[in-house]
Amino acid sequence: MTQDFILGIDQGTTSTRALLFRRDGSVAALTQKELQLTTPQNGWVEQNPAAIWEDVLRVTRDVITKGCRGDASRIAAIGITNQRETTIVWDADSGKAIYNAIVWQDRRTADFCKGLKAFEKTIQEKTGLLADPYFSATKIKWILDNVPDARSKNLKFGTIDSFLIWKLTGGRVHATDATNASRTMLFNIHTQEWDADLLKRLDIPSSMLPEVRDSGGDFGVTDQALLGAEVPIRAVLGDQQAALFGQACFSPGMVKSTYGTGCFALMNTGDQATLSQNRLLTTVAWRLDGKTIYAIEGAIFVAGAAVQFLRDNLKFIPTSPESETLARSVENADGVVFVPALTGLGAPYWDPHARGGIFGLTRATTQAHIVRATLEAQAYQTRDLMDAMSADTKITPSSLRVDGGLSQNDLVCQMIADQLQCTVQRPVNTETTAWGAASLAGLMSGWYENQSDLERLWRHARDFSPSEKSNRDIGYSEWKSAVRRVMT
Repeated sequence: MTQDFILGIDQGTTSTRALLFRRDGSVAALTQKELQLTTPQNGWVEQNPAAIWEDVLRVTRDVITKGCRGDASRIAAIGITNQRETTIVWDADSGKAIYNAIVWQDRRTADFCKGLKAFEKTIQEKTGLLADPYFSATKIKWILDNVPDARSKNLKFGTIDSFLIWKLTGGRVHATDATNASRTMLFNIHTQEWDADLLKRLDIPSSMLPEVRDSGGDFGVTDQALLGAEVPIRAVLGDQQAALFGQACFSPGMVKSTYGTGCFALMNTGDQATLSQNRLLTTVAWRLDGKTIYAIEGAIFVAGAAVQFLRDNLKFIPTSPESETLARSVENADGVVFVPALTGLGAPYWDPHARGGIFGLTRATTQAHIVRATLEAQAYQTRDLMDAMSADTKITPSSLRVDGGLSQNDLVCQMIADQLQCTVQRPVNTETTAWGAASLAGLMSGWYENQSDLERLWRHARDFSPSEKSNRDIGYSEWKSAVRRVMT
């Protein structure tokens, strides 16, 4: 039987997806299952690790049934991409998690991170990150300190990719890749090693940590009992790095921005780890053949989640896509500004205690104005990131490649183009995250000769050119004023 497909497993914050890709990058089959978040306390966000694994196994088996007629041997390789920073600690003897997965959005360690501020310069110099509860390190410490008898067990830590690799290989491989390691606040991105000083400061045993491997390489094979065949796992990338790879942003200065639950903009900076002076993050873009490519990143915690908030909490719209129709029913937001700091503020503000706010309400304000302000917030947040990115790198990109669910909203794309005064490019293949991991797996399996082959597969579906609007800076000034009002 010929190997016709590459399998991409995309374990995200709100859903788990499995996709079979053909050589031309088209999707042969897709299965998706929504994943529940729980909020046991204010600022806490958790998921059930067993449910994550069950969902991955279910969607993977289903997509193999759909696309391969149940024959997993037709899959050349697997690429895994995952929500980053989300933390799982499990007992290596039983294979069971000792606590729920603590999600990247979780803010429970905010006060502890305040105590690290005096040490933040060292953290940034080593890891490229800032002292924030967003990252994995303080989540690990919280589990070790709060789960009874945790430190007496034979424990393993992993971001979602490590947990899935462990499960898929039947516990034979405990590994991660350099992109996910670079999001833990424990990994020295210059030496490419776990940092002993950081581990000591946080009282985290090095024995818990996975082996850090290249993003493309050997992560073992799946247990035959799971899928019916031993399928090699050949690529692992954190979701935002996978999207950068999937958008073929292979040259320094190229930028992509993903609009999913949050918004994440990454600029490829080549083999230079640019230390941000503007509260952005320096991260590993990918590591191949031992060579590290870096990126500078701006992370916004709430993007598409703001539209979900209007849909689910405020009941303004029945479905997320209808936000565009309602927003277009008014000419502008009529002075309304929505700062969607529903889980604190990310880059470049980094205020975990900030709370969302809607400003400028009058007797004339309607749901349409608030919805439009929510979409405008995505453009303003992106401008925050891009202005900081340009200040750090001295590069002003002429184009921005976008992906994620909210990028299908034409009005949002046009607003972003207007605020950035650059072309916004939306690709034909919108499955950029899963495709990034799958295409790297294909590259490592010999399906593609080099990155140039992948560049030729990237095509844009539509470009959004900036329009000349005199109120561009007025709206942004109102946004900055509103942000100051929600910060603590």
